[in-house]
Amino acid sequence: MIHYIIRRRFTMSEQGKQAAKVAAVLAGGAILGAGLGLLFAPKTGAQTRRDLSRYAKKAQVQALRLGRSMQSGVKEVMNVRNNGAKNCEEPSVLSAALN
Repeated sequence: MIHYIIRRRFTMSEQGKQAAKVAAVLAGGAILGAGLGLLFAPKTGAQTRRDLSRYAKKAQVQALRLGRSMQSGVKEVMNVRNNGAKNCEEPSVLSAALN
């Protein structure tokens, strides 16, 4: 039993070392990739920042539209659920699913 516990701890320690090595390689690769990307970028920094700003604004507008669409969909489902519960004596399948 003790041999198993010691062996298990040693195995977990080795797994932790392997995970740290993988994380270090990934982080090093990301840093190297970012550096090479900056060196070989086809646009100036000002152009890249402007493009990123435009992209962020478009993403924000799309996220707001999606949020509003989801909100109206949830309200519609809740209205159907509430009206269905009022109009019939048995709870509808939708009411049962939402509860």
